[in-house]
Formats: sequence, C-alpha cells, structure tokens
Amino acid sequence: MMKEMLGNSYLFGTNAPFIEALYESYLKDPASVEPRWRDYFEELQRLDQGAPDVSHFEVQERFARLAKERPAQAAPVVINRPQLGEKQFAVLQLITAHRILGGRQADIDPLKRREKPAIPELDPAFYGLGAADMETVFNTGTLVGPREMKLRELLAFLKDTYSGSIGAEYMYISDQTQKRWVQEKLEGTRTTPSYDAEYKKHILERLTAAETLEKYLHTRYVGQKRFSLEGGETLIPQLDNLLQCAGKAGVQELVIGMAHRGRINVLVNTMGKLPRDLFAEFEGKHDDDLLAGDVKYHQGFSSNVMTPGGPMHVTLAFNPSHLEIVNPVVEGSVRARQHRRHDTTGDQVLPVLIHGDAAFAGQGVNMETFEMAQTRGYGTGGTVHIVVNNQIGFTCSDLRDARSTLYCTDIAKMLEIPIFHVNGDDPEAVCFITEIALEYRMKFHKDVVVDLVCYRRLGHNEQDEPMVTQPLMYKTIAKLPTTRKLYADRLAKEGVIAQADGDGLVTSVRKALDTGYHTNKTILANYKPPFEIDWSKYRGTKWNEHDDTRLPIETLRTLGERITAVPDNFKLHPAVQRVVESRRQMAQGKLPLDWGMAEHLAYATLLSEGYSIRLSGQDSGRGTFFHRHAVLHDQNREKWDQGTYVPLQHVAEKQGDFVVIDSLLSEEAVVGFEYGYSTSAPNELVVWEAQFGDFANGAQVVIDQFIASGEAKWGRLCGLVLMLPHGYEGQGPEHSSARIERYLQLCADYNMQICVPATPVQLYYLLRRQMVRPYRKPLILFTPKSILRHKESVSPLEEFATDRFKAVNEDWEAKEINPDKVQRVVICSGKVYYDLRAERKARGLKDVPLVRIAQLYPFPHEDFHAQIEHYRKATEIVWCQEEPRNQGAWHRIQHYLERHLLPHQKLIYAGRASSASPAAGYKSLHDRQQRELAEQALSVGALSGADGEH
Repeated sequence: MMKEMLGNSYLFGTNAPFIEALYESYLKDPASVEPRWRDYFEELQRLDQGAPDVSHFEVQERFARLAKERPAQAAPVVINRPQLGEKQFAVLQLITAHRILGGRQADIDPLKRREKPAIPELDPAFYGLGAADMETVFNTGTLVGPREMKLRELLAFLKDTYSGSIGAEYMYISDQTQKRWVQEKLEGTRTTPSYDAEYKKHILERLTAAETLEKYLHTRYVGQKRFSLEGGETLIPQLDNLLQCAGKAGVQELVIGMAHRGRINVLVNTMGKLPRDLFAEFEGKHDDDLLAGDVKYHQGFSSNVMTPGGPMHVTLAFNPSHLEIVNPVVEGSVRARQHRRHDTTGDQVLPVLIHGDAAFAGQGVNMETFEMAQTRGYGTGGTVHIVVNNQIGFTCSDLRDARSTLYCTDIAKMLEIPIFHVNGDDPEAVCFITEIALEYRMKFHKDVVVDLVCYRRLGHNEQDEPMVTQPLMYKTIAKLPTTRKLYADRLAKEGVIAQADGDGLVTSVRKALDTGYHTNKTILANYKPPFEIDWSKYRGTKWNEHDDTRLPIETLRTLGERITAVPDNFKLHPAVQRVVESRRQMAQGKLPLDWGMAEHLAYATLLSEGYSIRLSGQDSGRGTFFHRHAVLHDQNREKWDQGTYVPLQHVAEKQGDFVVIDSLLSEEAVVGFEYGYSTSAPNELVVWEAQFGDFANGAQVVIDQFIASGEAKWGRLCGLVLMLPHGYEGQGPEHSSARIERYLQLCADYNMQICVPATPVQLYYLLRRQMVRPYRKPLILFTPKSILRHKESVSPLEEFATDRFKAVNEDWEAKEINPDKVQRVVICSGKVYYDLRAERKARGLKDVPLVRIAQLYPFPHEDFHAQIEHYRKATEIVWCQEEPRNQGAWHRIQHYLERHLLPHQKLIYAGRASSASPAAGYKSLHDRQQRELAEQALSVGALSGADGEH
C-alpha cells in the first residue's frame, strides 16, 4: 500500500505535492481516490484514534523533513499533532522499505564476495525509531502476520522474510492483486521452508546425484569438455521439485530450454538419459542416422516423468552454442503443443527457460522474447525462468564491465513480474521459492524469474584455468565446501541423517554410474504419451514425390466464393472493396488470379482439407504491399478491439484453424518462435513473412543454427515457410535483395527448398505441396513486390485445377520459337523475367527463349536438362540475374548449369558487376544498370557482362 506513496526512492520530498493533492481529494470525497490509497488514508485515520482529519500541509511537511534526514541525525520528529501516531506511521514506512529494499541485504551470495550495501531506509533510526522503541507494540498494517508486534519482533520478522537466503523484488508490480499475493506467500511463511525429514533426504539425494556425476566424468574422461554444473548443483533438486509440483498442478507437458552449462547433468539426472549412452558419446560413438551430429552438451532429449498429478512428458530442446537463442524456439514449441491440446490458457503445457547470468543480461533476444510473452500471437501462459547465476561470464566477473544494471535479471522488470534471488547453497530455500514461482505462473499466467545465485567451481570449460583472470574469486571457491557437503552437514546437525548416510548416498550413485544407470526413480519407461507426433512418415522422402496437389475447379470456385464473402453491414474501405470485388470475379473465372488471390486460395484449400495455418509477420494481416487483406476492417467500427473479419476462418465446417498475426517489430525472436512452432506441428502450415526480404538478416542466428542445420545436427524436421519479398525496383540497398546467395550457400544434403516463383499459380502450388507432400523441409520463398500487380503476372483459374508446380518453366512463347534457329538461351528466376520479356518485345527478337528456374535448390536437374536438349543447337547459355555478380544465385548454381551444357555450348553471365552493396541507392543508376543487364542478356554474341571482380 505504501509503495505508490514512496515511489522508487519513496522518501523524496518531491513526492509531497502529489501526496498533498491526493489527500486533499480524499478529504473532499473518499471515493475519488484509488481503493489502495483510500485504504491507506482510512487506516491512518484509524491509527490516529478518531482525531480530526490531518492537515495536508502537515503531511507534506512530514515527507519533506524525512527526505532530508540522515541516519545519524534521526532524532524523533515532533509535530503539533502528537495524536497522529508519528512512530506508528514510521513503522509502516519501515515495513514498506523492507518490502522494496530488503532483498538488497539478503544473504544470497554463497561466495560472499562483496559487503552488503548500507541501506539507510532499512535502519529504524532513519525514521526516528531507537532502542527505547524496541519493546513498544505497533500495529503492523498490511503485513501478513500478527496484527500487532513489538518493534524488535517486527524487525526480526522482516529480516527473515526479506533479507534471508531469498531476496524478493515485486513492489514495482502495479497490479495490486498480484503484489498482495506475493506478500501473502512470503510474509505468511516468513519466507522460511518447512520440509519434512523425508523430503530433506530427497533433496540431498538429488544433490548427491548431481555432484557425483560431475566428479565421475571429471576422473573418467579427463580434459574432455562438459561445461560442468559444479557450484550450481542445486539446479538438479530445483528442477526435480519444479517437475513434481508442476505435475501436481495439472501440467502434462513441460519443455525446457537451456544453454550448455550443466546440460549433461540435466540430461542424466532430470531427463533420465542413461549414463551408459552418455559415456558412449564421450568415447566417440555417435548416431549414424544423423548427417553431421552435434556435441553432447547441445543434445536434446525427451522422457516421461511420474508426478503426483500423473505422467508428464518432458522435453529438453536442442540448442546451439549461441546463448539464449533457444528461448523463443522453446516458446514456439510450447505454443504448438498447447494448440494441439486446445490448451488456450497454458495450464497443460509449461515452458521453462534456464539462463546464464551474463547471457540473460547481455543478449537482446531476451528482451524480444519477454515482449512477446503477453501478446495474442505468441503468449504461452507464462514461463518459469531460472537463472543459473554463477557470477561470471567466461572470464568477465567485474560488474563494471558485465552490465549496467544492479541485477542480471533487471530486464525482466519490463513485464512487471516477480524476481526471486536465492542462495544456491541453501537448497531448501531454492525449492521453496521455486514452488512459489510456479504457483504464481499457474495462477496469473505470467512469467516469473528465479535467480539461482551460485558459482562456477571450474573454468568456462574443463580445459580452462580461471585463476588467470579471477585469482581472488577462485581462492574463495577453492576453500568453499560443496553444496552437497554443506547440506549433508546441516541435515546431520538437525538429526535428519547420520553423518555416514551422506557418504552412503555417494557410494550408491557411483555404483549406479558404474553400471550405466542413473538414480532418478521418477522416469517412466515404455510409456506412450497422448498427443505424441509420429514423424516417421516424413523421413526418407524426396522433394519431387507425391507432389500432385490438384483439386477440381468446382472446389476452387466454391472456396473462392467463401473467401470473398463479407458479413452484412460490414463496411470495407473503398480500396479494399475493389480488391474483394475483383477476387470474386477471379473465383468465377472472369479474371485471371493475382498473387493475393492465389495465396488465399492455397490457404483455403488446405484449411478445407483439415490443415491449420499460422501466418505471422510485421504486416501480415494486410500485407506490406497492400496485397493480402487476410483481415478485413469495418470502417464503421466503434471500439478499437472490434470490427475485424477474417474470411479464411469461415471456409468450411470442420476446417483447420487459421491464425494471422501482425507481429511485434522483431525478426530474431519471432522467427525463432515460428521455427520452434513448426518443429512441433508438422500438420500445420507455418509461415513467417518479412516486411522486406533483407530484414530477415536480423534473424540470421536462427536461420544458420536452426533452420538450415537443425536436421543435420539433431535430426529435427521442420516445414517452416519464410516469405522474403525480393526484387530490384530502385528502392535502394535495404529494400531490394533478400540475399538469395546466403540461403543458397547454406544448402546441402537436401536441407532446404529455395524457390523464386514468378507467377501466382506457382505460389499456389508451392504452398499446397508444402503440406500435401509427406516432406518437411524449410521452404524459403523469394516473393515479389512490384509484380504483385504486373498485368502479365497473373494466372487463369484453369491452371490451378490442371497444372502442378514446375521447377523449370519454358518460355511462354515456346511454341512460336524454332529451336533450330536459337543461338542464345537466357536462364533466369523471378521478376527479371518480365523485364527481359519486355525488352525482347521492344527489340522484336523472336529467337532468344527465356527459361525460368522457379526452384534453385534442390536443383531440378532433369527438367533443366530437358530445356538444354530442346535448344541443343544453341551455343550460348546465359544466366541473367538482377543481383550483383558476387551475390544472387550465380556462384552457387553455376556448376549446376555447367553440368548440363553440351560440348559446344558456353555459359555466360549477364547482370550487375560485383558490389559491396546489394543495390544502387540512386534511381537513375538503378535504371541504367537494369537496361545494361537486359542488353547483355539478349544480345547474341555478347560476352559475360560485368566481368570485373574487386
């Protein structure tokens, strides 16, 4: 109740005018102020024992004087109204101060590296309270505990609650219900766990399993990297507690994301991976089914755990070395699992993210992921965050370098969620606060953070020597007993175990490890969880098999009619009205289909067949180029959150779900989320669209580490579609190229599909076959911008019913070209085809065919060879592209083209010269380059243009 009055530094005299005005409003009309303020002022009146209303001037004076006082000068303040109960007022301030700042003096650092800061506001003398007041009984106000306490008892209560092994931050939460809930959980227990003897023994057993595994690996596999958990072993009993409590709360699936620190320990002691399988990896054995594989501390795993609420399926996501990037991937996977279960609140599937302290503060993807947490398209009902805070990032432990914030967790305050700092050497406190964190998440469906403050006993890896850069820290660590030893001694002192019992647990764990087993008895074997996905039908398939996705034309007409229907009294914008009316004519076959209608028709057909569709991007509802209009807006809407209509949600009675999301302005986290979603939803078409194709480079880590290589490293299939608007229209370096060359460079082992459709019907078939084929590989679509409205870039309705996707497309005038007279064949992809066609027409050329390659990878060798054979008398085969020579497809597919040339044929390049920039910024320069590349491409006998490489 006092936090709002006190503000961030809550005794600033500058707050007095605000309080004065607020109190004056209360005096005039108590109902005019917020309930929390009204409650406070009423309590103040009650404590004043019925005295007349307090002058607002006195309140102001009181705050102004207190703000200027120092602890050494804190003599009792005498005012004209002693019946006000000034000391009582001071006690309430003291309680509030501990709620806000008590965690600053909490005993949360096992290393005790720094002295606790002096915080005057936590000293009773700051408020004029001294030794003479210690036995005085005061009202405790809103404190969750005894209504009245002696000051001495109250101070002990506050220290136990807010300055023990747990430091809580929550008073910045503006929602009074949530804030009060946290207070009840902390103050109602004095933040003190009360576990029985059996559970304390269980905590010790889990600690023993964690420590013994690390020591076992350290001696058996000397010098091998494993990124030890030593110093943070309490994570294992913490996760055990979290899983069991989550299961009891009704969670049926739990997905964990974490980096490499402690991952091997989690794999064995939490997930139930058999140690013998782990040992085989240490000894160089590997899965022959994986094309490349990955190091053991990046591996994922799934298992089933028995909990008080029944079996729970637990997944540890695969992760590269790029710290924190797995976080949005996990969130996406969780959202897909929730959708599969119709779990709209997030009660059944729980995400858990385990961070490192340096990465949590330093990696921007965390901010993006937090920003998604409460949005409609990306929310998962809240995430439990655990920070394994070993107080060092590789070799950086000096806070003057590590971050600018007080805590590594301060970024989480942007969500107004509780943050609990806890001493990793107090396992009971860790489990206790983790239970509260989980309960908060389940009740309020918001994120929550547990900062597990621990240390790193070894170096960054087992070959690293930390004493070189942290001599003082590691001298302290060398003298420090392990967490297991400290806790075993504590339980022996309490009489919970005999001194020898702790050693017996170590022997038991080592014996299990010697036989290749673990000691986690909650793991279920041979249990098949519900909602499990069978991926086997997608493995071992080829890109060009089962790709006939045609539907009867009557079906297309019917669906076209449904997606152009608009509710009565729903007023469209005039420009959108024209679009919808044109689409109606397209559905009837009266007009050829444009790109927007072709895309809609593809979605409608898939939805009618039961596939769900998820489309996201920064302008996905309308489309960056005003071409999609998947969401219609009533121009007569009266409320901001009403008046929208999504035609694709009304296609058929038992259709799949259609979700279109205008995402936050993020690439990295959003693409990571959509990747994670697609890896858990093979029966859903998941599409991410960039605003402009080159903006996708903001998500390059996701593209490189997950989309391109996830299958080769981890065997993870993914059918994600990336739509990247691409094309040279003179818009400058940042709005022209989607960087085709980067994606082609990543291609190998049939890992992705790289396609550049040039007609609407090609887009239609690409989207349909992505679902209909039993083939789940990422599809990178370089979609058009200017030709969205090109008069020739349209497709008749009949083609949608009779054709199929063609990776290589012959010249539209092929029937009019005599192949025996052809000397030069121009090969191209995408928009440049229309530029070349226009130039060819202007020149009156009849014998220079234009062949389009719509799929650059996997390269369609047979179809391309057929075109070369058709024009076998040609001597010049030209590859023409808009991109500079060192970019685009040229370098990657050059050897593919050469493979099919006949002995008398030569390959010629036509396009822009190599350039450091993707495109010219000057329109005049762009136009000149465009004319030159067309001239190079179409002039028989012309050699390669732009040969110069710099």
